[in-house]
Amino acid sequence: MIKKILSNKKAIITGANQGLGLEIARKFVLAGADLMICARNGNMLEDARNELIKLASAGQKIEFQTADISLESDAKKIVDKTLKLFGGCHILVNNAGIYGPKGETELVDWRAWTKTIEINLYGSILMSREIMPHFKKKKYGKIIQLSGGGATSPLPFISAYAVSKAAIIRFSETLAEEVRGTGIDINAIAPGALNTEMLEEILSAGPKKVGQSFYNKALEQKKNGGVPLQKAAELALFLASSDSDGITSKLISAVWDKWEDWPKHLDELNRTDAYTIRRIIGRDRGFKWGDK
Repeated sequence: MIKKILSNKKAIITGANQGLGLEIARKFVLAGADLMICARNGNMLEDARNELIKLASAGQKIEFQTADISLESDAKKIVDKTLKLFGGCHILVNNAGIYGPKGETELVDWRAWTKTIEINLYGSILMSREIMPHFKKKKYGKIIQLSGGGATSPLPFISAYAVSKAAIIRFSETLAEEVRGTGIDINAIAPGALNTEMLEEILSAGPKKVGQSFYNKALEQKKNGGVPLQKAAELALFLASSDSDGITSKLISAVWDKWEDWPKHLDELNRTDAYTIRRIIGRDRGFKWGDK
């Protein structure tokens, strides 16, 4: 039984018509939040809303907006509609994302490559830009960014996805520093290897497009079941709640990090660059010749 830790809170979740976005939405509804869910596929979005309404308590509001968050006008429409219908907003979950084209960088379709950047990176930035004036006015807000495998290591043959995910982590860190101390917390989630439609994309593309190594990992992941969606959804719920107040500018693994204990170590967290993206120098690996 999920505690109502988001009672009276209003949240926007992008890419919430399936997969992890929908699982996060389920957690938020059960925790008492009013929700605005959005995605590009209107039919799937309406089905998701109907499912969420069945989980909601009396008086909870579940709304949806079909939108392409890579468009500035659509991002504005989502935020404006949320503020109008709910009278405010406390939480933004930037979950929407795509893998984009697969193959050698110089051979993939350029428009498909740039569209991946527009959805994964620009979409998250646009949504954050639109909600930030409201958060600053209220001196409170939570932005939760979904990361991916490309954020912390190279991802050959899926370059647009990898570039977009690395860039959005640095944007999240940068924006978090801009508003540090204002009551606005911004963090990113590394959800782990999930068995979603995106996994099926990799398997359908085949080893010639995504590389034999990555394809083999995808086969093994499907066989083993992958990481349960609820792990990342539970972390998202924690980051959306007051339990995480003051935790900001971090990239948090849903699988490996003991994030439940982090509130006990808030001062230490705020003094360290642990759980962030940083350059590794030779001394970090025991080299005595590479740096001063």
